[in-house]
Amino acid sequence: MVAPEGEHLGVMAIKQALAEAESRQLDLIEVSPDADPPVCKIIDYGKFRYEQRKKAKETQKKSKHTEIKGIRVRPNTDDHDIGFKMRNAQKFLSKGDKIKFTVIFRGPELRHKEIGEQQLNRFIEGCAEVAQVSQPPRMEGRRMTMMLEPRPATAPEGEKTRSAQNENQASRSQAPQGNG
Repeated sequence: MVAPEGEHLGVMAIKQALAEAESRQLDLIEVSPDADPPVCKIIDYGKFRYEQRKKAKETQKKSKHTEIKGIRVRPNTDDHDIGFKMRNAQKFLSKGDKIKFTVIFRGPELRHKEIGEQQLNRFIEGCAEVAQVSQPPRMEGRRMTMMLEPRPATAPEGEKTRSAQNENQASRSQAPQGNG
């Protein structure tokens, strides 16, 4: 049993604990039912619930919500328009959003799926430094879609040092040996 100030009141019977809580005009809350014996605390339950909701809202504010932005093109979209949409895509990716690229085919364009795939490959190449492919290009009816997501900002330090060590070893092994 724990008092509202945090002091331990010791092990006591349920009736005695309820009487103690009632004498303080507070509630008896079971904090840890799995413990042996179960741990109870004397607190104001309304205030406790209010603080829990407040903490939940605070953690929700801190969490980042990623959006999926959509960019649509046609197989015969001009190079300038592709460049414009690519710059927008890079902006979205730098903000942490995912992007769904869609090439929409109409009529006889459907016979030339390779043109749509070329459009999507241009986006992959143009955004390669800030994005990685999370869903490769695939046909969905008259549409070819693909998803890009932002690259992780940094690799874990252990991986950085290992890759740097591997590069150093590779450069040493390629260096000429001897007193030449």
